[in-house]
Amino acid sequence: MRIAVAREIDPEPRVAATPDTVKKLAALGAEVVVEQGAGLKSGVLDTDYSAAGATVSQNAVGDADVVLKVRRPANGEVAAYKSGALVIAIMDPYGNEAALAELANAGVTAFAMELMPRITRAQSMDVLSSQANLAGYRAVIDGAADYGRALPMMMTAAGTVPATKVFVMGAGVAGLQAIATARRLGAIVTATDVRPAAKEQVESLGAKFIAVEDEEFKQAETAAGYAKEMSKEYQAKQAALVAEHIKKQDIVITTALIPGRPAPRLISAAMVQSMRPGSVIVDLAVERGGNVEGVQPDAVTDVNGVKIVGYRNVPGRLAASASSLYARNLLNFVELLIDKKTKTLAVNWDDEIVKATALTRDGAVVHPNFQPKPAA
Repeated sequence: MRIAVAREIDPEPRVAATPDTVKKLAALGAEVVVEQGAGLKSGVLDTDYSAAGATVSQNAVGDADVVLKVRRPANGEVAAYKSGALVIAIMDPYGNEAALAELANAGVTAFAMELMPRITRAQSMDVLSSQANLAGYRAVIDGAADYGRALPMMMTAAGTVPATKVFVMGAGVAGLQAIATARRLGAIVTATDVRPAAKEQVESLGAKFIAVEDEEFKQAETAAGYAKEMSKEYQAKQAALVAEHIKKQDIVITTALIPGRPAPRLISAAMVQSMRPGSVIVDLAVERGGNVEGVQPDAVTDVNGVKIVGYRNVPGRLAASASSLYARNLLNFVELLIDKKTKTLAVNWDDEIVKATALTRDGAVVHPNFQPKPAA
């Protein structure tokens, strides 16, 4: 059983294994081969992998039974993989039918880590949570870096510096971490979300909850714990409330994403114009079109003195920490695919975690949500 850790295509700085997870993969009976330079941008040297028991090679993936990656293979990478190999990565399948067809045609079995079901047994494999947690933290750091004032209240002999007002839009994993981080830095924090359960979570972190709490709001959560798309009427009421609130804020962080859909527009150009010069908006949804009108990917845009921060791949801005958590998510998933007695691959295709994450198998797209639609 040969497991390869592939080097990512630039500009992705994360890596799919750390020396710690390499040791544990080897203990499962795997021969681990790491592509040369795979960990450099995450602060891991080739010699660190060698010391952990891996072989470092320029061609790690060719004979591998399992290929571990951060991003879906692109630019013809999959052509180097052997037919039948298991490829495990963040696959970004929504709207990428051609890429899924390429994986299927290459004969590889692709698993999408972001499709991990929200069940207790899969929590240690949940890459969306592990990466979003870091993104929420980094959003506050990025916002504070572009905001020209201190976050906590400071009482000095020269006068008092007032506390910064931070508003977090979306109280999922990223939003809750942003709230907690901003609170630790001494800011006055408010937050909003369309899910009723979020109110208690927000208030438990010491922030004030802002929302139109009508009947639609009480039904605004799916069985899997995701936010539902709200009606136009509710969106208008919520937008009016938020518009008034945003005028008084110093830093706004938006985190709203709906799986498989463009990011909902939360902040209009008029709302941006209403904010004081020197204010900062950090948009964590820019890869899906952004929550903020006027946001630009990988740029800080100045709109009449209001800065809109739109970095893509925010977890990658903390590459070492993000790689460490992601590598453990992968390790826990790979353990599920290995028979510990025989130390060989033994995929249980009836396991609900396997069924939820398998995209391609035996030359076809097998996930029910992404199978090609028949011609009319």
